[in-house]
Amino acid sequence: MFNKILIANRGEIACRVIKTARKMGIATVAIYSDADRHALHVAMADQAVHIGPAPANESYIVIDKVMSAVKATGAEAVHPGYGFLSENPRFAQALEAAGVAFVGPPVRAIEAMGDKITSKKIAAEAGVSTVPGYMGLIADAEEAVTISNQIGYPVMIKASAGGGGKGMRIAWNDAEAREGFQSSKNEAASSFGDDRIFIEKFVTQPRHIEIQVLCDSHGNGIYLGERECSIQRRNQKVIEEAPSPFLDEATRKAMGEQAVALAQAVGYASAGTVEFIVDGARNFYFLEMNTRLQVEHPVTELITGVDLVEQMIRVAAGERLSLSQGDVKLTGWAIESRLYAEDPYRGFLPSTGRLTRYRPPAEVARDGIVVRNDTGVFEGGEISMYYDPMIAKLCTWAATRAEAVDAMRVALDSFEVEGIGHNLPFLSAVMDHSRFVSGEITTAFIAEEYPEGFMGVTLPEDALRAIAASAAAMHRVAEIRRTRVSGRMDNHERYVGEDWVVSLQGRSFGVVVVADREGATVRFEDGACLRVASDWTPGDQLARLDVDGRPLVLKVGKISGGFRIRTRGADLKVHVRTPRQAELAALMPEKLPPDTSKMLLCPMPGLIVKVNVAAGDEVQEGQALCTVEAMKMENILRAERKCVVACVNAGPGDSLAVDDVIMEFE
Repeated sequence: MFNKILIANRGEIACRVIKTARKMGIATVAIYSDADRHALHVAMADQAVHIGPAPANESYIVIDKVMSAVKATGAEAVHPGYGFLSENPRFAQALEAAGVAFVGPPVRAIEAMGDKITSKKIAAEAGVSTVPGYMGLIADAEEAVTISNQIGYPVMIKASAGGGGKGMRIAWNDAEAREGFQSSKNEAASSFGDDRIFIEKFVTQPRHIEIQVLCDSHGNGIYLGERECSIQRRNQKVIEEAPSPFLDEATRKAMGEQAVALAQAVGYASAGTVEFIVDGARNFYFLEMNTRLQVEHPVTELITGVDLVEQMIRVAAGERLSLSQGDVKLTGWAIESRLYAEDPYRGFLPSTGRLTRYRPPAEVARDGIVVRNDTGVFEGGEISMYYDPMIAKLCTWAATRAEAVDAMRVALDSFEVEGIGHNLPFLSAVMDHSRFVSGEITTAFIAEEYPEGFMGVTLPEDALRAIAASAAAMHRVAEIRRTRVSGRMDNHERYVGEDWVVSLQGRSFGVVVVADREGATVRFEDGACLRVASDWTPGDQLARLDVDGRPLVLKVGKISGGFRIRTRGADLKVHVRTPRQAELAALMPEKLPPDTSKMLLCPMPGLIVKVNVAAGDEVQEGQALCTVEAMKMENILRAERKCVVACVNAGPGDSLAVDDVIMEFE
């Protein structure tokens, strides 16, 4: 077994590999860029080596720099994680030439299956059903349009060396094919150093289901069930689960056996994933094989009990698999929610900045529930514009899917993140969505259910009442604290009334709060009562309550006359007033937001890559105005209506903050 492993990656996956290596008694080496000097993976590793400036193409994906770190530290093996150099055959070859083990498959397998074009040709030759497409290289945008018309719209434009949703676009017409080809090409070059593009038919209403395979160098191969990855946005997975709520045992077996056969056909040895599109009749079609560890591997680990990172290390050390197919048992259900530094209220655009508060729920395994959080950040740390926006993977496991989903709801509500925009509210909304709860999902789920983007959550009546009762009880506790601090009479209770009006989400509830040592009974005007119990004290930013025997977790902030409360995807201003205060508040005029309709504001911190218009130009609705790059993704900003450009305030190469004015209109 190895004595020292270098992790050629960063963030949560580097931290994840370090944890298993430490468990195995293996020393670890981290590499880091200028932006990651104080990163968590650097602090966790036994050694750390600086490899260059912040941009990945000047540090993490420069093979010579990584190899220098390997040689300088005497590492005997390298785990590449995912992304970066994980599927780069030249990197694996460089390690082989240096006599260093690559914790991944052989070079031949990477070349055959890591390249999306080659892998589809091999799959077709092996008799695997594949999605129709053009497997040759595409020279320019006009050829992309020609091929797209031959295949028939809609088409998927993909980077040959791509992965993780990078370098992928769906085109429904010629204009989108031209634009998508160029954007995919640019993203592929930036993220992978390889700008080759191919095109395939986009199958509508599909489910994205993948098979986890594990092979050794002695000819043994197994599959460890499947993962449902259909909740995606811009081809980037958001929520995954294992097993799939859609597959039956026969389909699972057929997909698994086919995946293993494909892996063994190219001499695969390590953990890998074979991805399929599955239609409503459970017909499945090969998409691609990822010759690396997948982001969503924790859900497979939770239902099988197999540490995939450990198995990868053991295979790389020449060991045989200790498991046979008959040993693989799928137990319970696991859900993974990806926490992204993306603002759902701004169209999921990347958000950067300092994590002023970062308190994940406790990782536990008790009472039939497991909570796991794979993360690479810490409170006070910086979220950089240079890398992928994912900052954590929150997982729950339980005996049934319903219990795992319910555990995820509580875990998401308990996750405290401040200082950046993030997608926790959206994740909570999905957990409560009827289609997700029923398992009736496709890769079009987000586009169909949130066609105008995420606008927040409107809570139902029973949830509003539970929050109103909780806020009233919490307000009473805060008022008692206030009277004590003020130095009033010892009998402070007389200064805290029982009658209150709670206003939230456009509703007002008149309530009476009667408290005792165990909690409070909150009576509504219609006679309904809710019993509230909690150990919350004023100043706590997380309140764990019991409302009529049901758990309720609230993120709590203080505002004038009440609380800012966030729960189950909703962000609420909750005012608790006396009846007279409520009367007067109803007479106050509403403050209107400033008019920015004649400005194009930068929706995220980013770099201006291209400006398409100039002062004096007349632009049409939907016309591209400029391109902003953030976190390795290009975002095209378009005109919302027909207008004339008055002035342009930013140009290519400019770094902008959120709401900086890019251009103004007449």
